[in-house]
Amino acid sequence: MDLHIALDPRRKVGSLEDALRDAARDGVLAAGIRLPASRTLAADLGIARNSVAEVYARLVGEGWFEARVGAGTWVRARPTTTPAITPAAAVDRSTRFDLDLRGGIPDGSMFPRSAWADAVRRALSDAPADALGYGAPEGVAALRERLAEYLARTRGVIATPAGVVVTHGFGGLLGLVARALAAGGARRIAVEAYGHASHRMLLTAAGIETVALPIDERGVRVDRLAALDVAAVLLTPAHQFPTGVPLARDRRSTLAEWATRTGGIVIEDDYDGEFRFDGRSIGAFQPLAPQHTVYGGTASKALSPALGLGWGVVPEALHEGVLAARAQTGTATDALSQLALAAFIHAGAYDRSVRSLRLRYRARRERFEAFVDRHLPGARVVGLAAGIQCLLELPPGVTEAEAVAEASARGLRIGGLAEYAADASTAASRRPALVVGIGAPPEHRFEQAMAALAAAVDAARR
Repeated sequence: MDLHIALDPRRKVGSLEDALRDAARDGVLAAGIRLPASRTLAADLGIARNSVAEVYARLVGEGWFEARVGAGTWVRARPTTTPAITPAAAVDRSTRFDLDLRGGIPDGSMFPRSAWADAVRRALSDAPADALGYGAPEGVAALRERLAEYLARTRGVIATPAGVVVTHGFGGLLGLVARALAAGGARRIAVEAYGHASHRMLLTAAGIETVALPIDERGVRVDRLAALDVAAVLLTPAHQFPTGVPLARDRRSTLAEWATRTGGIVIEDDYDGEFRFDGRSIGAFQPLAPQHTVYGGTASKALSPALGLGWGVVPEALHEGVLAARAQTGTATDALSQLALAAFIHAGAYDRSVRSLRLRYRARRERFEAFVDRHLPGARVVGLAAGIQCLLELPPGVTEAEAVAEASARGLRIGGLAEYAADASTAASRRPALVVGIGAPPEHRFEQAMAALAAAVDAARR
């Protein structure tokens, strides 16, 4: 079929995406219409076929189009009315929320589908038969080689392929390390006063007690470690989650000295170290004490949580224990996805994805800060200009519970800072704030999500 689209010659690909999205939203492209093949549309518009395919893939991810195997791309039918929001007790959470501003969640519509599909094809084409059998417990050799090179180049990590262990996300790595530490006699581990409750649960499940370290404007108070009887500490030093402060340089030195002197283990969660927007990169902590640090990262932010791929650079003293813990759990990481990620990194596509996302998330952060200045008097955005979440300190008189409840009533999913606190006394020590995920909504819903947040805070202040 023919399709008339007026493109801006200065930004052909971007204007194509905008035009197709607007046409689907406004009904110009009716539900059930089959779109032109990417090759045909590319020829008609005078742009690269891969660019058209990428636009199609992104709009499929946003829900405007539907890709049918062997039958092309179609305009998806969309609801004509918005369902009423019912009380929380009467409806499942997955159907209650239409907008999402939770911290730490990337925009799934930005996944580079075409480049990933190419990597999958290359990996399957090049893989020898023995690569498709039962693999090594530490992961596919090709991926461990690529990760060691990439982490050294981009994060300053001291790594060799032999020291890399591929896991099912950071949680998978943390669970294995916790089991290895417990098997070695560890009974207590320090954690940040604010962080993922699921991470604390993994440590507890391994039989390890957690002890909270306070956080101030210079990061975690690692100077308190000397007075604690702990075998290890779990940290997010480059960009503390969720408060957004980096660990100060002198505190990094203090942490390295503690680990070297006591033999303690630092578990470094470098969950979004690639996304800093102010031009100053904070490298990984691991090079300061490589024999005492487990460095962990994932593909969740730069690609997608759906891949379920994480990795750790494990020091020699813990390596055998981590692999023994993996054998006890009976778990393994998908080898085909590992081969694809190795090909993806080797082709430079991972670097391109990171750079593209860094620009997009930086623009969102700037838009959010400007929005708060205009529409939320008394509120303040705090935390490093990095990552895909920030902290929104609420206006005087507004509580986290009230703001979250008002947001929920408007179909907006968001969390208060207290939800991440290790204990009640920690939550009571800070100004009420929301953890705002600037990465969660697809681009065409970001303004709507911010407007819903402003309306919720305004209602909570009355």
